Amino acid sequence: MKIFKQLILLLFITSMISAQTRLEDVKTLTLKNGMKMIVVEDHSIPNANIYIFWKVGSRNEYPGITGLSHFFEHMMFNGAAKYGPKQFDRVMEANGGSNNAYTSENVTVYMNWFPTSAMELIFDLEADRIGHLALDDKMVESERGVVLSERITGMENSNWEKLEEQVKGVAFLAHPYRWLVIGYESDIKNWKKSDLQRYFETYYAPNNAVVVLVGDLKLDDAQQLARKYFEPIPSHDPPRPIHTKEPEQLGEKRLVVKKDVTTPNLMIVYHVPETSADEYYALDMLNSILSEGRSSRLYRALVDEKQVAVEVTTYLPLAFDPNLLYVYAICSSDVSEDSLEQAIYQEINKIIEEGVTEAELQKVKNRKLVDFYHAMETIDGKANTIGTYELFFGSYEKLFHAPDAYRKVTADDIQKVAGKYLKKSNRTVGILKKMEEES
Repeated sequence: MKIFKQLILLLFITSMISAQTRLEDVKTLTLKNGMKMIVVEDHSIPNANIYIFWKVGSRNEYPGITGLSHFFEHMMFNGAAKYGPKQFDRVMEANGGSNNAYTSENVTVYMNWFPTSAMELIFDLEADRIGHLALDDKMVESERGVVLSERITGMENSNWEKLEEQVKGVAFLAHPYRWLVIGYESDIKNWKKSDLQRYFETYYAPNNAVVVLVGDLKLDDAQQLARKYFEPIPSHDPPRPIHTKEPEQLGEKRLVVKKDVTTPNLMIVYHVPETSADEYYALDMLNSILSEGRSSRLYRALVDEKQVAVEVTTYLPLAFDPNLLYVYAICSSDVSEDSLEQAIYQEINKIIEEGVTEAELQKVKNRKLVDFYHAMETIDGKANTIGTYELFFGSYEKLFHAPDAYRKVTADDIQKVAGKYLKKSNRTVGILKKMEEES
C-alpha cells in the first residue's frame, strides 16, 4: 500500500510538472524609468493578472513614521488624478475585475485579476495611482482614523498581535523588524503631510517596483501597454539601503504581557537567517515538521498526546534580512505556562538530539513539492511565485531550482539547523496571561 501511494504521488507530481511554466516561457522587460516587468503568456483561461511588488514594508520605516507602508496600502485606493476617490474598485469591478493588496515587513503588493479584454484599463488605473496619487487632507485624516481603529481592534481582539508586538520589541535590539507593520499609535497620530509625500515619492517610484503579468495575453501587447502607461512615470533616486544589522543575541530574553485571557498564551521566537540564505530550505522543512498538520511533532505531542495545549503553530516569514522563527501555543485549561513551555522544548530537543525520521523527511518533501507545483498550475499562483522568488530569493530563475533544493535537504541538514538556531541563548519567550496573575 505504501509503495502504491508513493507511485500515485509520483504520477501526480509528474503530471503537474508536464504542465508547468518553463524558464524560457518567462520574459522580462526593464522600462526606461527602471521599472522591471516579468511576463508569462498562459492561455489556459481568458483571464490575466498583474501583481505589482513594491520594495517597501515596515523595515523601511523608522521611529516617527512607523506604519506608513501599511497606510499607503489604504491610500492607493482613495483617488488619483483621473480616477477619483473609490473609483479604482468601482471601475475595475464594472469591467469584470477584482483586486486585493497586502503589506508585510518587506514588501507592499497589489494584485489585480481581470478578463484580458480589460487589460488596457488595468494599466491605466495603475498608472494613474502610481503617477498621480491624491493626498487629499480629508482623505488622509479619514484613513488615519481607519488605521488607528484597525490597530486598536487588533490589539484588543488578537492575542497573537498583542503578544507579537511585545515579543518583537524585545527580540530585536536594533533592526526595524522590531515593530509591527501596523506601526505605533503615537506615530500614526502624528504623521505629517511632508512625511507622506516624501515616503510616496521615494518608495512608489517605478524603479522600486517589480511588475508580474501572467495570463491570456501576447508579450508584444503587454510591452506596448507598459511603455504607453508605465514608462512615462518618472523614476526617483533609489531608497537608502537598510544597513542596520541585528547584533547577535547573547542570552535568553523573557517577558510577561498582561491581558484578560482564558488560559496563558506562549510565543517563543528564535533568530534565523534571511530567506535568500542557503539554510532556508532546511529551516522551511523544519518549520513544517514542527507544526504542519495533525501528525506534526508539536501538534501530536502537545495537543493529542499530552493535551497541554489547545493550539500550537509555528511560523517562518519570508524576509529580506535575518528574522524570527515563531512558536505559538495556547495552554489547555488548568495547564500552567511553565508546563507547556517545557513540553515544547522537549519536542524541539528531540529533533536537536535525535534528528527527524526518514518518514517525516519524505512526507514534508512530498508536501512541499505538491504545494509548489500546485501553485504553479494557476495564473495567480505563477504571478505570486515568480514575484516572490524575484524579490526574496534574488531572481525568479531560482524558482525553477526550488524542487531540487527541497529534494536535496537531508535529515542531517534539518538536525543541524535545529541545533544551530533553536537554542536557549537565541530565543525570546513571551507569556500572555491574566491581569491578576502576578509572578
